[in-house]
Amino acid sequence: MRNAPTVLHLDMDAFFASVEQAAKPSLRGKAVVVGGLGPRGVVATASYEARVFGVHSAMPMAQARRLAPNAAYLTPRFGVYRAISEQVMGLLRALSPLVEPLSLDEAFVDLEAEGAAWDRASAEATGSRLRADIRAVTGLTGSVGLAASKMLAKIASERAKPDGLVLIEPGTERALLGPMTVRTLPGVGPATGDHLRRAGITTVDEIVEAGEDELVRLLGKAHGHGLYAMALARDERPVVAERETKSVSVEDTYDVDIHDRLRVGFEVRRLADRCVSRLRAAGLSGRTIVLKVRRYDFSTLTRSETLRGPTDDPAVVREAAARLLESVDTTGGVRLLGVGVSGLADFTQEDLFAQAAEEIRDEEEVVEAPGEEPADVVPAEHRWRPGQDVRHAEFGHGWVQGSGVGRVTVRFETPADTVPGRVRTFRVDDAGLEPAEALPLVPGEACVQGLCGT
Repeated sequence: MRNAPTVLHLDMDAFFASVEQAAKPSLRGKAVVVGGLGPRGVVATASYEARVFGVHSAMPMAQARRLAPNAAYLTPRFGVYRAISEQVMGLLRALSPLVEPLSLDEAFVDLEAEGAAWDRASAEATGSRLRADIRAVTGLTGSVGLAASKMLAKIASERAKPDGLVLIEPGTERALLGPMTVRTLPGVGPATGDHLRRAGITTVDEIVEAGEDELVRLLGKAHGHGLYAMALARDERPVVAERETKSVSVEDTYDVDIHDRLRVGFEVRRLADRCVSRLRAAGLSGRTIVLKVRRYDFSTLTRSETLRGPTDDPAVVREAAARLLESVDTTGGVRLLGVGVSGLADFTQEDLFAQAAEEIRDEEEVVEAPGEEPADVVPAEHRWRPGQDVRHAEFGHGWVQGSGVGRVTVRFETPADTVPGRVRTFRVDDAGLEPAEALPLVPGEACVQGLCGT
C-alpha cells in the first residue's frame, strides 16, 4: 500500500436523480425517483429527499411508491446520463491516464501516475479542484475520497456524501476500520454478512480478533484470506485503466460419465457454490448465470439465465443453475459440468441501469382512468414517458409529467430557469408537440453527445 493518499474515488451524488433536478427547476429540493415505472420496475436512483422516506436503489418501484407517494417518478434518460458521464470522466482523465470507471457515475483515479498528487496537501488540493470543475462543467456535485488504497478511498467517499471530500491519512486506517460493520469491506454482501453474524462477527475488529484461520474455516481459503487482509487495511489492487469484460466460472470433468440425475443435480449445486466463492473473493457480483454440460457423445450445451439484478448469493446461483439444468437431457450420461457467472461489476448500478432500460421497452404508457371505458391503443409515436424532453411549437421546451387516457401533461421549463415552469395538458397526438433533445445543464456549455441547446 502507498505512503500517501494518492488514490482518488469519485462518486457523483444521487447521479440520475441529481441530473433530473438540475434539468427541471420544479423538482429541485423535491423527492425524485428514477427507474422502470412498469409493474416489474426497480429504483435506479433516488434523490436524497426521497431517501428520507426509505427509498433506495434496487428497491421494487411499487414499494417506493408506497413509501413516497408524492415523489416525482421518472423514466431514465439514458443518453443524457451517458453524455454527462463522459464530461466527468474527461475531467478525471485530465488528472491521470489511470482512470478506472466502475459505472457511469463512479471511478477510481491514480493521482501519482501523472504527478497530480504526491502527498496529503497536493491530494487534497487536487480533490477540491476536481469537485469545483465538476460543478462548473455539469452543475452537479460529486463526493471525493482520498486514501492510500482503493478500498479506503471508496470508504472515504462514502463518508464524504453528499458533496464533500474526506481524506484518510496513511497510518490511521486500522483505527478507522475497526468499529465499522463487516459490510464495509469489499466482497461482503448480504449472504456473507449473515454468515459472519451467525459466527458472532459483526465488526472489522471482530474479523481481526477471529484470526485468519477462522475466516478460512468459515468462508473458504480464497475469500477468507482476502477478507482478513482487507480487515487489516491491506489492499494492493492497482487502479486499472482498461476494465475488460469479466466472467467467473468453474467446471469439472468426470473420469466416468454420470448417469444418475440426482448426482448431476448435486454436482451442479456444488459447482455453483464454488463459483460464488470465487465471485466473492474478487469482490464482484453478476446477473447472468451460465450452465455448461458436455454429454457422453462430446456434444456441449450451454444454457444461461439473466437475473433481474446482480447477486453473489449462493442460493440464488444454485437455484438458477438448477432451473437451467431442467432443460437439458442428461439421460445418456454427462462427462463435464460447469457453472459460471457473467455480466460482472464491482457495483450494481450498471445492472439497475440496464434493467430500467428493459422496463421502458416493456411497459405500456397508456393509463386508464377508473370507471372509464378502455381508451384506444395509442400509436407508438404518441407515447410519452414521464421525464421525457419535449418541445411545443407555441410554448417551447418542456418535459412530460405524465400521460394517459389520450392526454399528456407537460411542464415547460429549462435548466436555466430559477422558478418552476407552467403546466399544460394536450392530446397525445397534438401536432405541435414533439420529442426534443435535452438542454445542457450549464448555460453556454458546448453540445456533448446529444446534449444540445436550441
